[in-house]
Amino acid sequence: MFQMITTGLICGALLGFVLQRGRFCLTGGFRDMYIAKDNRLFYALLIAISVQSIGVFTLLHFDVIQYSAGSFPWLAIIVGSFVFGMGIVFAGGCATGTWYRAGEGLLGSWIALFGYMTMSVIMRAGVLQPLNASLQAYQLPTNSIAESLGIPVWILIAILVAVVFWILQKELRKPKIAIPTMKPKRTGIAHILFEKRWHPFITAILVGSIAIMAWPLSAATGRVFGLGITTPTANILQYLVSGDVSYINWGVFLVLGIFLGSFIAAKASREFRFRMPDAKTGINSFIGGILMGFGASLGSGCTIGNGLVMTALMTWQGWVSLTFIILGTWTASYFIFIRPQAKKKLATQGNALATN
Repeated sequence: MFQMITTGLICGALLGFVLQRGRFCLTGGFRDMYIAKDNRLFYALLIAISVQSIGVFTLLHFDVIQYSAGSFPWLAIIVGSFVFGMGIVFAGGCATGTWYRAGEGLLGSWIALFGYMTMSVIMRAGVLQPLNASLQAYQLPTNSIAESLGIPVWILIAILVAVVFWILQKELRKPKIAIPTMKPKRTGIAHILFEKRWHPFITAILVGSIAIMAWPLSAATGRVFGLGITTPTANILQYLVSGDVSYINWGVFLVLGIFLGSFIAAKASREFRFRMPDAKTGINSFIGGILMGFGASLGSGCTIGNGLVMTALMTWQGWVSLTFIILGTWTASYFIFIRPQAKKKLATQGNALATN
């Protein structure tokens, strides 16, 4: 138990710290791909996937860990991931983003976290469990892309790394935009850790490295998986309600560590403060949390479990899920941001014409 607590909290705290300081918000990244035509955070995610993929398959090659991709519940993945993608826009952050932003004092994220946690339990052990099970019953026998294509997995990894390398070259050659900054108040390591703006690609390398580290640390406690958010989040509420200690595992301390690490980073960088959302934002946050819990439970993962880990394992589940999370994000972004702005613009033009 001591090993579970310490390694889970340390790994989670490192991840929470990096996410907070690097502003590694995939919800904003996916949304910006559609609204602002800015792909940098998506490219950063590909970097993190590449780093983790190389590390995890190296660990698998040397038998440090064991893992089988299993079957592919295609229908549940498609529906769940799309709903989850819509939910993260309403909530203002994905599953991991909700945990780390809650650590910053954002009370809207606390509201989203409550909805996310509650619906995750309802989907796994409550009245919606039969629906969850029935949709997950539609499966294809092979989840591994390499097995399906009959090729070594390292070919897929090499292709991904080559694509990422090409993207990096292209992005780093772009002229830098001068961003006005205040005179640094700190020097040395304190300036780098708590004041300097972190580049998303550097943040991605750190996230990918922490994701690799999670595998052997988790496996040492009997939990054979890497980073994961949805199941541990549901486990917290299940433990609080039932008192059953079997729900307490390495993943629980991982998500608690994310909250702790983000809190430490926010306090040290003077970014922590309690922020109460207005009524509309609070309602949207709760709705988003409900959709996130439904989608992540049905889709067997979130932006981390599927979008980062299962993609790195080169599974159909990971890449199909990531695709539909992005599509869900874009759909919700259209109805929440694009359509209202278009209506407002038309109304303004109509008023101008009426005045003339």
